[in-house]
Amino acid sequence: MKKLLEEEILEQLRSTMADAHKIVLTCHTNPDGDALGSMTALASVLRRQGHEVVAVAPDRWPDNLLWLPGMDGVQMYVKNEDSVKSQIADADLVVMLDHGRLDRMSTLGEAIADLDARRIVIDHHPEPEEGADVVVCCPALCAACEVLYRVLDQLGWADDLTHDEAVSIYTGMMTDTGGFTYASSRPEVYAIISRLLEKGVDKDKIYRNIYYTASADRFRLLGYLLYVKMEIMHEFHTAIMTFTNEERRMFKIKNGETDGMVNQPLMIDKMRLSIFLREDTEQKDIIRVSLRSVDDFPCNEMSAEFFNGGGHKNASGGKIHGTMDDAIALVRKAVRKYADKLR
Repeated sequence: MKKLLEEEILEQLRSTMADAHKIVLTCHTNPDGDALGSMTALASVLRRQGHEVVAVAPDRWPDNLLWLPGMDGVQMYVKNEDSVKSQIADADLVVMLDHGRLDRMSTLGEAIADLDARRIVIDHHPEPEEGADVVVCCPALCAACEVLYRVLDQLGWADDLTHDEAVSIYTGMMTDTGGFTYASSRPEVYAIISRLLEKGVDKDKIYRNIYYTASADRFRLLGYLLYVKMEIMHEFHTAIMTFTNEERRMFKIKNGETDGMVNQPLMIDKMRLSIFLREDTEQKDIIRVSLRSVDDFPCNEMSAEFFNGGGHKNASGGKIHGTMDDAIALVRKAVRKYADKLR
């Protein structure tokens, strides 16, 4: 496998980690399988090497990821701010996983910015902000977990991965590619998968844990969204679905149960873009935006321009400040702005 890092960066990364006693691992808000997979895997690796590690997610994670090895050691910053701040106050290193910007952590980012600690970024999203001591950012790779694996491989640590660490890394790569249906055509992806399978990873069980644990309420909601809530802008080969907190209560939907629903409209013939809008469960007048596209439509560009977000070309996210009506209006404006690429 081709080396990812130049020798100078690799040694800088090695020495920065080696010199650290207490290490804080963070991820982005609304953590997904890649964020949590990379965090739990690295936390385990570093603890085995004798480091003190505090793993913190900014807010709540999906229920279908609670089984992930090491999740019992991940703390949630929201509603535990004072406790977490006291634990990270004397940290000498922060590793930001699956994101390269402090504002991707909401209020946790402010707490991290106040620390007198060095900072490492391990990510695959473009345009990390300046300020980190070591930045390993590779947008061409499918997931932060792929970046992490290749870093560990160059450090000489990949052969010693435990079964649980391999499970976390595989989960991140699988979920960030929609079960290896996009952003995963490079041979290196499957070379890594092969090496993870040698650690005893049961890929079928992981797939079931993520995608085959839905409640009956989730299925009823999906039918409702597709039949009642989906708007198709035929001229632009785009589908828009919306989901309010009132509907969440009506269908008794738990956090994370809407994951993957944004992909469903792309099964419609000639559909190029699917956009899913949902009200945030914690913050008033915040609308979360998920975008999925096919072929060469750059939904990450649309997300960055209109929705305060970013991501991959075919899978990205963001947020809108305002009501659901405001969000729908902005989405329609964005779709018309990208009309030529959608047609």
